[in-house]
Amino acid sequence: MKTPKLLPWYARKAGVSLERATVLWHKALRQSTAETGWVGTSEYWGEAMNNFLRLLEAEQGSYCSPRVTPLVRSQNRIWRLPLIAMEDVYSAMSAHWQRYASARRRAA
Repeated sequence: MKTPKLLPWYARKAGVSLERATVLWHKALRQSTAETGWVGTSEYWGEAMNNFLRLLEAEQGSYCSPRVTPLVRSQNRIWRLPLIAMEDVYSAMSAHWQRYASARRRAA
């Protein structure tokens, strides 16, 4: 039986391999067949998708992968602070120099 077109997206989102997601999809189909008793109805496909998402969530929870995105974002902000401060200093110096130059022209 064919797998859903969004299966690679779900697998990537959960952090599991495509092969493992395919196995989970087939397991979800077997479970929904046992639960509904019918194959091909909208109730069957809805139950299959619910079972698949539940199995995928359980599989994702079994992996122990650290979430480093917030740490990387904070490090990026910390790294940019000196550059932002330098930009502010240069813009203040430029504004001061322009005020000084225009006042000097008016005085002359």
